[in-house]
Amino acid sequence: MYQALYRKWRPTRFADVVGQQHITDTLRAQLESGRLSHAYLFTGTRGTGKTTCAKILARAVNCTNLQNGDPCGECPSCRGILDGSVLDVVEIDAASNNGVDNIRDIRDETRYTPASVKMRVYIIDEVHMLSQGAFNALLKTLEEPPAHVLFILATTEINKVPATILSRCQRFDFRRISPHDIAHRLTEIAEQEHIALTEGGARMIARLADGALRDALSILDRAAAGSSEPIDEEHVASGVGILAGDTAVDLMQHILTGDLTAAIGQLAESYTAGRELGAVLDQLLGLIRDMLLVKTSKSDVSTLLSPAYSLKTVQRLCEGVPASRLLAYTGILQEALTRMPHAANRRIEAELCVVRLCQLTAEDYDTLSGRVDALEEKLAHGVPVMAAAPAAQQPSDDRFPSDLDAPPPGDEDMPLWDDMDAPAQVPAKPKQPEKLECSPQWNDITLAAKKLLPMSKFAQLTFAKGVLHGKDLLVVCEDSFTYELCNETSVKQALAQAAQTVMGRDYRVKVLEESNVSALSTKANPVDDIIRRAGELDIACEIDD
Repeated sequence: MYQALYRKWRPTRFADVVGQQHITDTLRAQLESGRLSHAYLFTGTRGTGKTTCAKILARAVNCTNLQNGDPCGECPSCRGILDGSVLDVVEIDAASNNGVDNIRDIRDETRYTPASVKMRVYIIDEVHMLSQGAFNALLKTLEEPPAHVLFILATTEINKVPATILSRCQRFDFRRISPHDIAHRLTEIAEQEHIALTEGGARMIARLADGALRDALSILDRAAAGSSEPIDEEHVASGVGILAGDTAVDLMQHILTGDLTAAIGQLAESYTAGRELGAVLDQLLGLIRDMLLVKTSKSDVSTLLSPAYSLKTVQRLCEGVPASRLLAYTGILQEALTRMPHAANRRIEAELCVVRLCQLTAEDYDTLSGRVDALEEKLAHGVPVMAAAPAAQQPSDDRFPSDLDAPPPGDEDMPLWDDMDAPAQVPAKPKQPEKLECSPQWNDITLAAKKLLPMSKFAQLTFAKGVLHGKDLLVVCEDSFTYELCNETSVKQALAQAAQTVMGRDYRVKVLEESNVSALSTKANPVDDIIRRAGELDIACEIDD
């Protein structure tokens, strides 16, 4: 019968345990010196070797021929514990044996000496699942057990274990295994099992395992089942249901450039390929985490990055992207991942998330400083200027009345007047109010005002548009928050000075909200029109207000 890889390759010696040398060295030293505790508590995340070390310790305390603190595996005690024939080593699952009666049975058994080995060992896995009454029943026995009894408790949630239990045990904290150690161990096992595992595939499995070697072996087992092809990144990604490293980078590139069509198309391909969209968004979140590390850290962070992406790739993605934008991305992704399990249609939820990522708005930034940082990054790499719409050609009114009254060529005999004494009055069509368009000089005015304003106030000007309207400079704001900041006296004075510098004349600065612009008449003052035309003809004129 086939045996799973994580069971087949479970370590039988402390020397074979991966990534927990700080614990295995201590335990071996205690075994060699004979200074063993009566109760141990192993805590840490799943798949890090807690139960494995507990079983090795149970064999080691009963081994008749220790090898540098490791059980020999050849003596009758070691062989009997391995094959389960020794009944004095008991492994209990506290999740299903969590009552007071179960603990009372253990307490009654501890009175008897072991039958075939030196010590009776109780391994209580997931001890945090015990009830309060069971913990209380265990206290006295755990504090003063008989000399022939050893308790080994294991848990993944140390916060749920009462302090009275913690104080009676010698505690060991198991760390997450590093991706490098997991990848190295996977390569060794793959060679022994004749599995074609590439270096990239091993790194991806190590990253997906999240510090748990048992999870890594389970992923390798699934990827190798029924396949004779080499297990590379694409093969692992297809089997687990996530994006390959290059595909995730391409999707991130589409999001950074705002190419919504390409991003949605790539997401649709992943959905068609059977990948879990929640895992895809989580993978994007991990990539953004790497980008934030590279963007904000002042030292080398290559060892902290995910094995799936190289440092050069992450640095290329970070070019021209402010940290505030990446933080805004994380907020959007975390909101989507929170809603994803309860969404009626997960594909639509994922696509809406990608739409928000491609089209960030001011509300997506957490703070005003984040918006300022994003604007500074845009200014450093160029900001597109909103050009004024070309004015519709209107018939000139500068013609003489004789030209207006003259008949068209060839119709000289047509009478100019009808039988009435007064000329016919043609009703004039009411003029439609013109839309306020941003003046081309607004960009120059804001750049001139940048030297006169702090960055936080100058940043708000990019959310407004300026219109030169006669002797007035109208600053039209898109929301009330921008209006309040732009309507400050210091901002208006700086804009007036900047407009005088750029245009060569004085302007009155008026700040308006976009919702109130419709009530404003856009008809130019005739006096201002005369001044404008005089300036075009280099004619100096003075107007008495």
